[in-house]
Amino acid sequence: MNPDNYLYLSAILFTLGALGVLIRRNAIVVFMCIELMLNAANLAFVTFSRMHGALDGQVIAFFTMVVAAAEVVVGLAIIISVFRTRRSASVDDANLLKY
Repeated sequence: MNPDNYLYLSAILFTLGALGVLIRRNAIVVFMCIELMLNAANLAFVTFSRMHGALDGQVIAFFTMVVAAAEVVVGLAIIISVFRTRRSASVDDANLLKY
């Protein structure tokens, strides 16, 4: 398969994730869209790595997945904290964590 197709797919996935972050108000959906954007960037890194015959893109994608796993733990803990205090998973309620 042509590497350009993977780059097009990566751009489409990143655009869908960005639109989801900008349009949706539910924190869990926004969180999933951010993860979609990270996976699109990983796909682009691996595609460029494959095109140039180097392992740099694959290593960066691996470290991005490690950081994303840590982000999932912290992000879900914050979302659960907001939901327990406000009974809502809306992004607008995130500024109320200080009380």
